[in-house]
Amino acid sequence: MTDKRPHVVIIGGGFGGLAAARKLARTPVDITLLDRRNHHLFQPLLYQVATAGLNPSDIAYPIRAIVRKQKNVRVLLADARGIEVERKRVILDRGELSYDYLIVATGATHSYFGNDDWIAHAPGLKTVEDALDIRRRILLAYEAAERETDPAARRAYLTFAVVGAGPTGVELAGALAELGKYTLARDFRHVDPTQVEVVLVEAAPRVLPPYPDELSEKARAHLQKLGVTVRTGERVTDIDDGGLTIGDERIAARTVLWAAGVQASPLATSLGAPLDRAGRVEVSADLTIPGHPEVFVVGDLAAATDPTGAAVPGVAPAAVQGGEHAALSIHNELAGRPAPVFRYRDKGSMATIGRAAAVVQLGRLRFAGISAWVVWWLIHILFLIGFRNRFLVMFAWAWSYLTYQRGARLITGEHDPLPDLGEPAEPAARQPPAATHPVSLPAPQQGPAAAARPEEALRAGSPRG
Repeated sequence: MTDKRPHVVIIGGGFGGLAAARKLARTPVDITLLDRRNHHLFQPLLYQVATAGLNPSDIAYPIRAIVRKQKNVRVLLADARGIEVERKRVILDRGELSYDYLIVATGATHSYFGNDDWIAHAPGLKTVEDALDIRRRILLAYEAAERETDPAARRAYLTFAVVGAGPTGVELAGALAELGKYTLARDFRHVDPTQVEVVLVEAAPRVLPPYPDELSEKARAHLQKLGVTVRTGERVTDIDDGGLTIGDERIAARTVLWAAGVQASPLATSLGAPLDRAGRVEVSADLTIPGHPEVFVVGDLAAATDPTGAAVPGVAPAAVQGGEHAALSIHNELAGRPAPVFRYRDKGSMATIGRAAAVVQLGRLRFAGISAWVVWWLIHILFLIGFRNRFLVMFAWAWSYLTYQRGARLITGEHDPLPDLGEPAEPAARQPPAATHPVSLPAPQQGPAAAARPEEALRAGSPRG
């Protein structure tokens, strides 16, 4: 007879994985929590790191510190390479682990819809490394523009394109416009950052496709007020290091950012379960995979539906609820009780567009503007882990709101050489910081309606881990 307790392996320290580990704190099991990184990342605020509003440490927290008081959890820095469900083993980059129960919460990665050659020219935003790369590209564009003497080349450096108008795309576009018009407005001598041009491209008919029509229109109106050129119902056909092509129209933009699509983690294929078009695992009503009630899939990796048949969206609250459900199912089975059916409780959606502007949907309640921004601000502060992080983010936002400044404007890492320094250009005529400068582009051409895309099901731009 043995006293060995069941071993629960959780892959992924995002919202879903951490929620499961915490929920199992009082269950007689031993837990191994695996992640490729040693920190939990609050992805909804990652765009603020990319646009120099916050530092990475403001929105990330060491996983070991989060669970240090939970004695039944062991944390391993490891990369899960595969899962052998018949042998109940997880294959790691070095070694393997056996399990009695498995919770897979590895999230999603970027999808370029088969155009993988675009990756080098249009980075996406999923990790701290992605955010720092984007921040470097943005700030270097202004530095290159300051050295550039050719007007057309300078304009290309000051043109930023964002592909995809989900929450991440909308937030990036608004932050990019504010960065030039307010934060950097008086930092340069031979170029005027207020002349920044931001183009937001979306294949769907409107921005924020999952949101109600009235909130989508309010978001579009505020983006246009900031000077963002919003192009909906149009598809990007090419991206290279000099810009992008929309249909047959070429736009010179030295910085292109990708927020258009996501696909499930490749680890899903090793489970041997049916996958949907986005690579997500088609789970049963209790979030297990067919034929293996000991294997749960939660978060962006799961193609889950609620009892009404509606798809569970790709947002952080859904990942948390999925992780807690998997933990409760394990607890019930050990206690001799039946496993419950997963029921998603929609807690609403929200996106910020810029300074004191956001859109919020909480059930039937829909509102926008500064009141929505305050709600967005409070909820994001609440969900951050750690008092230090909450205090630092509150201080950074308050300082930014009062002074229009962003304090994390550091260029780090290697980069390509800047343009040769020619004859000094005439100092740029300064514009008022609040001035807007819409991009002078032809009116959008009506193209064919965008086909149904995987990112609509996953709500691209609202990662949940």
